[in-house]
Amino acid sequence: MKNLFPPLEPYACHRLEVDAVHRIYVEECGNRLGLPVVFLHGGPASGCKPDHRRFFDPRKYRIILFDQRAAGRSTPKGEISKNTTQDLVQDMERIREKLGIDRWLVYGGSWGATLGLLYTQSHLDRVCGLVLRGVFLARRADLEWFLVNGLNRIYPEQWQRLCQCVPENERNDLISAFQRRLNGRDELAKRRVAREWDAWGRLVSLGVGFHSPESEMAASDPVAQVRVEIHYAANAYFIAENQVVEGCRKIKNIPVILLHGRYDLVCPVEAAFNLHQALPGSILEVLPNSGHVARGEEMIDGLVRATNAMLDRVKR
Repeated sequence: MKNLFPPLEPYACHRLEVDAVHRIYVEECGNRLGLPVVFLHGGPASGCKPDHRRFFDPRKYRIILFDQRAAGRSTPKGEISKNTTQDLVQDMERIREKLGIDRWLVYGGSWGATLGLLYTQSHLDRVCGLVLRGVFLARRADLEWFLVNGLNRIYPEQWQRLCQCVPENERNDLISAFQRRLNGRDELAKRRVAREWDAWGRLVSLGVGFHSPESEMAASDPVAQVRVEIHYAANAYFIAENQVVEGCRKIKNIPVILLHGRYDLVCPVEAAFNLHQALPGSILEVLPNSGHVARGEEMIDGLVRATNAMLDRVKR
């Protein structure tokens, strides 16, 4: 079993002013002369964590992490203006150019996998390979599974709590109802929606590792993050229906490794299977005992093996 690499600190941090509103936090770790890899976090808006640096051999990789617009250490936090998928793709190009990188490996999980695929489809000449975990395809069916008819049948108690954030006559369109409150002036309603959305996401992602919303709220205020997540969901992630899969015909000739937990409830394994079929040269590994998050011995082993394998597979 492979383990995470030892903790490490960045050797450089940057604040990239990408427009009049947003400044993006970027950090570099590992070997300055190593294979460049860009890490794409999920969410949208969850931000990068120190352990995200540790999926890559620091002796062989130049590890680039950044917090997407309005997430983590990027500012202003929770800002939804000028915050679209297309903006994030452009930010990746700005980062690549600023750091003087010709081509890089793209690594993403969940929403990060979506963003990584869309970036690669737009900038194929700048990508030498993809490692994707917990694939989210951002289709209407994926959002409906998460919120309308799917996970609500597995966790009906928590789903009822989420629905009760808004009046019954607004529950036929929960995303729009949540968005109105998160962008409104009623602070109690705003925080209630944010707390219950955050709790719902944690429960379906972590399962038995879930903690109550009250204990989570004591540690952090998720309003800014949830506002951005709902903003993307309300706008169908700013892409056409099934755009991610249909665009795969452009990227069939680069190395792709897909890892997906069999017990991933947030993004059922069907998504990774469909993506694998659209990329017939890809490697798909379904991890029999893993879920959605990048935790647990099996998932960590798979991800570290994948990043090690890419060192030999990519053409710089």
